[in-house]
Amino acid sequence: MRILVVEDDEQVASTLTEALVGLRYAVDVAHDGQDGWDLAESFSYDLILLDMMLPRLDGISLCRKLRAKNSRVPILMLTARDTSPDKVMGLDAGADDYVVKPFNLSELSARIRALLRRGEGPVTPTLTWGGLELNPTTCEVTYEGRPLHLSPKEYALLELFLRNARRVFSRTAILDHVWSYEDSPGEDTVKAHIKGLRQKLKTVGAAELIETVYGLGYRLKPLDVEKSEPTSVPGPSQAEKEAETRKEQTRATVARAWEKARDGVMRRVVVLEEAIASLQQGIWEEATRQQAEQEAHKLAGSV
Repeated sequence: MRILVVEDDEQVASTLTEALVGLRYAVDVAHDGQDGWDLAESFSYDLILLDMMLPRLDGISLCRKLRAKNSRVPILMLTARDTSPDKVMGLDAGADDYVVKPFNLSELSARIRALLRRGEGPVTPTLTWGGLELNPTTCEVTYEGRPLHLSPKEYALLELFLRNARRVFSRTAILDHVWSYEDSPGEDTVKAHIKGLRQKLKTVGAAELIETVYGLGYRLKPLDVEKSEPTSVPGPSQAEKEAETRKEQTRATVARAWEKARDGVMRRVVVLEEAIASLQQGIWEEATRQQAEQEAHKLAGSV
């Protein structure tokens, strides 16, 4: 799980980062509101820890901007102000919870876990999938009672899959959720960690728990209905199976199309970024305008 910490006090930010990394979270840090906004716009986060008093863009304004963009990421507000009007202001701006400084790290981590559980259906402190169990409170993982010893990244991968049990994650999406911005490796690293996680699952009898969806990425293998349900449950109809097959084929086609178009799209984005920089510097030539306009049309068409 990936968390964004927006905190201008470097000591507090450092302490929070150390504590959160120790709890197996990937952490990015911004020291002012504008940098926090830029990171939140650029990356996908599972939760944001947001200080109320920030330079450039204060926490209340940043929270409102995120909610105005329909962002549903959980926001935990941090502040030294403990009056009721301040709490009301933060919650009305869109924050999901509110913690007053100085705070207890154990309580903070419990509040984080509570926010991360929202939207997952029945609230339970333990994530399960068949015989697999992961306890976010103790960071312990077992399969049918047998302990599973994982590296921090393997643990983070497994938690990501368990919290999104039916979702397929591409390698890029996994990088966005499990690795921080400053420590983001290549996609081969994801492949290596998936392989290591599979090998450790195999040692406890869960060899095929993580499956590869061709052209898309990885997900938890659907549970065997006959083993997981005590009563007979009718399977999907032929029409439903065909519809699901078409969906998988469409996703694979889109993924292949993006792989082919990605380099060209990114080159056009670079041209537009350079044009924006020139405009901001007051350097705006007709040739630059024409090239930017041409690339913008091509980019819109390719999208």
